[in-house]
Amino acid sequence: MLEILNDGKPFRLGVIDIPKFYSDFEAQRSGDGNFRSTTRDVRKLIDSLSKENISGIIIDLREDGGGSLQEAIELTGLFIKNGPVVQVKNSDGKIDIAEDPDPNIVYDGPLAVLVNRFSASASEIFAGAIQDYERGIIIGEQTFGKGTVQNLIDLNRVSTNRNNTLGQLKITIAKYYRVSGASTQNRGVIPDISFPSAIDPKDFGESAEPSALPYDEIKSAVYNKYEDIKKFIPELKAKHERRISNNKNFEHLNEDILIYQENKLKTSISLNEEKRIIEKEKEEQRKSDRIVDSEVNQDVELLDEEVRVTDNKKNDFILDETGRILSDLILLSSS
Repeated sequence: MLEILNDGKPFRLGVIDIPKFYSDFEAQRSGDGNFRSTTRDVRKLIDSLSKENISGIIIDLREDGGGSLQEAIELTGLFIKNGPVVQVKNSDGKIDIAEDPDPNIVYDGPLAVLVNRFSASASEIFAGAIQDYERGIIIGEQTFGKGTVQNLIDLNRVSTNRNNTLGQLKITIAKYYRVSGASTQNRGVIPDISFPSAIDPKDFGESAEPSALPYDEIKSAVYNKYEDIKKFIPELKAKHERRISNNKNFEHLNEDILIYQENKLKTSISLNEEKRIIEKEKEEQRKSDRIVDSEVNQDVELLDEEVRVTDNKKNDFILDETGRILSDLILLSSS
């Protein structure tokens, strides 16, 4: 639970950290009615959080590289009543639309989705759908941009030579598109509110691959938006920028980004022992100054399930600022 005080008002925000989109397919096939999956576990967490008088929920998809497409679709369905979630364009040009299979909404309150450059594939499908429906606000970094579908072909099945093992060939057979018609390929999902990042899309992500398929668009699916969140974005950005301009943690982050970019341009390093010792002492002093200098952050408690729980979240200033942005949105929406 993340507790935020904003404009003199307390906000209790539930935090659900999803490391991947998983499902126990074997247990499901065997008829086990209690099989585990991302959607089932998140549903339990939401039910538990609803008893805690929460003001909103943050879905944390940082470092979530994807997983089950069906879980991304069903997870989206917990936050929307019905409608399309993702479009899949096959190599023959045929477009299939995957719909929310459940007409019920498990949670209809304020929602934020936190992403970073390592959020990929199924994560991008979920975040893209929430953004297109304007069901919640997307915060963080531009995502990875993995919007293609691959299949493995056993080369021995098409060979007349049975004496050699030829291996497998991975080929791209389809491409994912958001309900708005925008592809998640190459571009990924661009947050409504962006945080500083040391990662340049030209260096890491699908766009960094030399043979990556390009971004493109198809016709939008038919869907109804939930709210007009976009009208609040300019004011949310302004409040966010004012806050981080006086925040030591973000100041340190920007400093780290600058140092990283400078180091990338270096083509040589000194082998002089005295110089190396001075550089090391300077870096250690910089880290020591930060410990003294850093602001004390709010404690964050996460509910324990298959969905990941980590103890160091209490010093997560990125999560703290995400909570403040969501509380800003709640205040603006209520006024």
